[in-house]
Amino acid sequence: MLKEILLNTVKIQNGETIAYRESGSGDKILILIHGNMTSSKHWDLLIESLPENYKIYAPDLRGMGMSSYNNEINSIKDFSEDVKAFLHALGLKEVYIAGWSTGGCVAMQLAADYPESIKKLILVESGGIKGYPVFKKDENGKPIFTQLISTKEELSKDFVQVLPILNAYARRDKEFLKTIWKTTIYTHNEPSSEKFDEYMEDMMTQRNLVDLDYALITFNISHEHNGVVPGNGDVDKIICPTLILQGERDMVVPPVMGQDIKDGIGDNATLTMLPCGHSPLIDCLDRLTEEIVHFTK
Repeated sequence: MLKEILLNTVKIQNGETIAYRESGSGDKILILIHGNMTSSKHWDLLIESLPENYKIYAPDLRGMGMSSYNNEINSIKDFSEDVKAFLHALGLKEVYIAGWSTGGCVAMQLAADYPESIKKLILVESGGIKGYPVFKKDENGKPIFTQLISTKEELSKDFVQVLPILNAYARRDKEFLKTIWKTTIYTHNEPSSEKFDEYMEDMMTQRNLVDLDYALITFNISHEHNGVVPGNGDVDKIICPTLILQGERDMVVPPVMGQDIKDGIGDNATLTMLPCGHSPLIDCLDRLTEEIVHFTK
């Protein structure tokens, strides 16, 4: 029997309405933070896979899924403050938190700012401690690795990584989006055709693509400049036990980013390589579930 997953909403302190999926009735509170071009919908298989002793909350980040987008975001911290306000609104004090891709950056910022609230941190194919760069392109669409995009205006005109997605959203072109995901994310396994359709439909709820990409290029909790902004050293404030799950064949987040996170956080972090691409949720769900359960026991 499939586990019941409820879809609820809550208004947080800044006036935004956060939609979230809720499941389970256990005493282990696990918060799941999704990534770019997704929502909490994309956690569904993991939610169903986890044992009943978890109480799971998976919010839609502002401007994605069913959550509101009254005020645009400019930083990863905007997202993490929303999540903190979400926890406060639901009366959740000490939690386990897992973040996938961009959600990993959100989770790291939350763990740095509110160490008393986070028991353990799980980073799944996470963006790096220096964010996620977007390079300028030459006339052939090839990245110029010595030139970084640094503004929202530049991002909105990026004709390789950003503009095609914006246009696909506007056209509601699921087939184009599927092609993108097949070539970059679902490179080894794919969800069922029905599930794939559901995910693509959900993806088109995103209203903050350029703002989110800007938040990623300006996220830097390291001690070094990332080419766009200086580091603020917040990585030093991540003191909870941290599990970094990194796909050996991830074409979106290269394994070096996982190693950088491990080096930055230090001895309280463990880096575990998985035989998967950017989505262990599809590539190796059983292994992902096993790693999370073992780490949070």
